[in-house]
Amino acid sequence: MTASKDPGTALVTGASSGIGESLARCFAANGHRMVLVARSADKLEALAKSLRSEFGIGVTVMPADLSLPDAVATLAAGLRRRRIRVDVLVNNAGILEQGAFVKTTPRRHQQLIDLNVSGLTAMLAQFVPAMVERGRGRVLNVASIAAFQPVPSLATYAATKAYVLSLTESLSEELRGSGVTITALCPGITATPMLSGAVDANEQLAKLPGFLIGEVDAVAAEGYRACISGEVIRVPGLLNRAATVAGRATPKWLLRRIAGTLGR
Repeated sequence: MTASKDPGTALVTGASSGIGESLARCFAANGHRMVLVARSADKLEALAKSLRSEFGIGVTVMPADLSLPDAVATLAAGLRRRRIRVDVLVNNAGILEQGAFVKTTPRRHQQLIDLNVSGLTAMLAQFVPAMVERGRGRVLNVASIAAFQPVPSLATYAATKAYVLSLTESLSEELRGSGVTITALCPGITATPMLSGAVDANEQLAKLPGFLIGEVDAVAAEGYRACISGEVIRVPGLLNRAATVAGRATPKWLLRRIAGTLGR
């Protein structure tokens, strides 16, 4: 997006905590008006108050559960009523489930797909066409380094993030020359409430050395810069980038065996 006096409005899903909250702060700090979306109205209102006070920007709070079938259409209709145009779309909302596939309920598998895949796709389908029509816009999809390889004990989650990465790469080519760019942010393990929940499900994660755990504000800052500059894929952290390069160069059968050994 070219520099201008008005950087426009950025909509961030999953903005109530973790990477989403930090991304909202990045965009607000750079002058964007904000639309904050998540399930928790109280957390969004607290963040909105903080952003207005610290950065002097307009903030709109739109509580929504994007895993529900009509949630995205309802959100878009509410924005139209308020005459709010989305210039930057940040698809951060997502959930993770740690554990063996066969010990996870069918309902939980479906919840991951409903939010991480269906909700994200619906947001793109709702807001990207208008960006293309205007000839400008930015999209940031938050994926994961899990998108690059199979991850036993995170099988469905990793599969949903592989979808996000593949969709982003496909759309980056479809949108080439349109004035709209789309970026996949692929963080490694990051210190967020999502990680805390995973640790509760698998105590082995608590033994990870600190240098393997990314700092949430640093991850968000990389995501912001990549989005604004129109990069297609950004993997924060030198070790994470090395792992993804090695993963793409390793035969699939060997990658599965390594991942399976580590997962057990």
